[in-house]
Amino acid sequence: MRNPSARTTKIVGFAAAPVAILLAGAMVWQASNAAFTATTRNSGNSWATGQVALTDDDKGTAAFTVDKLVPGQSGTKCIVVTSNSTVPGEVRSYVQNLATSAVGLEEHIKLKVERGTGGTFDDCAGFTPIGSAPEAYSLKELATANQDYATGGTATAWETTGTVGETTVYRGTWTFDAAELSQSQLDALQGAQTSIDLVWELQSDAPAN
Repeated sequence: MRNPSARTTKIVGFAAAPVAILLAGAMVWQASNAAFTATTRNSGNSWATGQVALTDDDKGTAAFTVDKLVPGQSGTKCIVVTSNSTVPGEVRSYVQNLATSAVGLEEHIKLKVERGTGGTFDDCAGFTPIGSAPEAYSLKELATANQDYATGGTATAWETTGTVGETTVYRGTWTFDAAELSQSQLDALQGAQTSIDLVWELQSDAPAN
């Protein structure tokens, strides 16, 4: 019997190589297919923002519209503020858009704002303040010191809980303070006019660390 030629040996060797590769691949597949597996899933994760919303019962009407003002006169008005928010936050009050007069009437109209319970926009009957009454300041002083949320009245701040429909009441009391004015200074204020916006702003609380 003749020994296989060198060419035949080479062909057989090349032919055997794919078979060996296939066998090795089958062994690897068998090995990987033999492992135990298990999974668990937590489905439906999502993120949605809360909302802050603030309304009042003024029905689009200014709280104070006073004509024929005379020295020493004063007045009071209440307003119910409602939070329709889904997240807790803090409400602060401040003033904006002061309209000054040439003779400085805004320096002699003093205003204080208290927070409490009871009363409505049309009637302060039953109003009960929460905490001590803040000091009254002139409109000019308020426009300088309490002009935005950061400088808003912290003494009357309202911590909301994030419950839709919760309310609080604010009572504003103004006085035309002319105690230190001379007669000529008083006379100079005749026919003067000033105005200001009262603002309540709610900001949501910072997240806990």
